[in-house]
Amino acid sequence: MAKRAILSVDDLIDEAEQEIETISVKQALALHGDANVAFIDLRDTRELDREGCIPGAIHIPRGMMEFRIDPRSPSHHEVFASDKRFVFFCAGGVRSALAAHTAKRMGLDPVCHVAGGYGAWKRAGGPVDLPEQAPGEYAPAPRKERAPAEAA
Repeated sequence: MAKRAILSVDDLIDEAEQEIETISVKQALALHGDANVAFIDLRDTRELDREGCIPGAIHIPRGMMEFRIDPRSPSHHEVFASDKRFVFFCAGGVRSALAAHTAKRMGLDPVCHVAGGYGAWKRAGGPVDLPEQAPGEYAPAPRKERAPAEAA
């Protein structure tokens, strides 16, 4: 059997970045809070729990994005039916480049992604909502007080 040529991730990212708008973290900071802009956080929930999030960003995990964009999908998210500008970001700017490219191919426009992602946002001093627990910590389940056992 002949070996298939596999397109590399780097090739996919290069193709995406040629067809979508990439904005700097400085540009993203200027857009934050604009009612006509939706920040879409593509990171996994574990990343949000560990690192925090951008206030007001809508969490759409990368694995669900296409379903949330498609208006015929039972998982459609209403934000994608709006006329907003969509700013996609992930941890470092790679998944968001691929996601913005896919979103654009699906007909969503205008879309862009943040170079350097959430990491660049934090390094630039952008506002963040930090998780309540430190990584590895958890809040124990509340316990009901038990009535003392009667002496026999």
